[in-house]
Amino acid sequence: MNLEQALLDLVKPLAEDKASLSVKQMSSLDENEILLYVYAKSEDVARLIGRQGSMATALRNMMAIAARLENKRLSIKFEAY
Repeated sequence: MNLEQALLDLVKPLAEDKASLSVKQMSSLDENEILLYVYAKSEDVARLIGRQGSMATALRNMMAIAARLENKRLSIKFEAY
């Protein structure tokens, strides 16, 4: 299962500037953790995190289900550029 593509498909409709949006999987020190970074413009990062982190929490919960299939923990970080 490609978690990067799944997360990108979830965040793309929420972003204003779709061209600058990207999702990258980074290596983690913990082999049981999948680390995904969402890179977007700062306005889009604010939208993706949502009020009091509500949107970020919802995205993390949805993606955590997919990660559980591989018996791994998932961390999603949002970065602006």
